[in-house]
Amino acid sequence: MKFSRFSIYAWVLVLMPFLVLPSFADLPDDVYALQQRWAEVNYQLQGDVRVQAYQDLIRQAETVTSANPESAPAWIWSGIIKSSFAGIKGGLGALGLAKAAKADLERAMALDAEAMNGSAYTSLGVLYMNVPGWPVGFGDSDKAKELLLHAVRMAPEDIDANYFMAEYYQKQKDYVLARHYLDAAKNAPARAGRDVADHGRHGEIELMLLQLADKH
Repeated sequence: MKFSRFSIYAWVLVLMPFLVLPSFADLPDDVYALQQRWAEVNYQLQGDVRVQAYQDLIRQAETVTSANPESAPAWIWSGIIKSSFAGIKGGLGALGLAKAAKADLERAMALDAEAMNGSAYTSLGVLYMNVPGWPVGFGDSDKAKELLLHAVRMAPEDIDANYFMAEYYQKQKDYVLARHYLDAAKNAPARAGRDVADHGRHGEIELMLLQLADKH
């Protein structure tokens, strides 16, 4: 997919699945609300309604991070929301959102790199995988691989870590490894309270399986 003129392309992942969707009962209530609303906006809304909902959600995330400046999960979800909206918005605005998401995720890692099963590693890895490289953006395939592999090692049964590792290898045309990680994602355990997110992710898994069906 290509953004318009000042284009940033290769944002297939950033568009919607973007980033990790961990579910933890001990999240602060306002952070948990971000997590739940993200799934609704990302998977259940379309068009202008979704754009407006993302704008509202970004403002909500800013309120949450202001109230919880030392909470790594709050910064992770702020980064996820901005990244997801970047893929919808496109153009120069998308790059600005991607940079803001990167800053949020790096702040989360500085606070607690292992928060939410290392979700920031996956989320940041997907950004590096999809944002254009220099001189347009900060994208870096090698850095993406390093972060995504670290995420899988931290949470080998995580649906998102495996899904995005599969996406990385699909982009690299290593279809054997892509299928390996996609199978792991498909067989990942369900996440309590994450029905909407899990349903959406499994739809994306099935789509990638179809894309890989005729690859050798």
